[in-house]
Amino acid sequence: MAKKMNNLMKQAQQMQQKMSTLQKELESREMETSSGGGMVKIKINGKQEILELILDKECVDPNDVESLEELLTTAVNQAVRESNEMVSSAMSKVTGGLSIPGLF
Repeated sequence: MAKKMNNLMKQAQQMQQKMSTLQKELESREMETSSGGGMVKIKINGKQEILELILDKECVDPNDVESLEELLTTAVNQAVRESNEMVSSAMSKVTGGLSIPGLF
């Protein structure tokens, strides 16, 4: 019984080390998404931090701020969603699909 417990503890420590390494890697991973046919582009990392926001000049119309707001909202939400999916996918490879609350 003690041998099984020691083995389980070793496995938990190994998983923790792998997850720590993966979290650092994910923080540096970047991805780009866009909305409005590429009129708004967003670069985001694995920590869901927006690194860059690029607006096509055509989408900046002082008389139509609402359309720009909609494009930005769509692009940000898409970028965060894709970043979350990237993190979840990478984490599930380490945890074997086990959902562990509080991770990323």
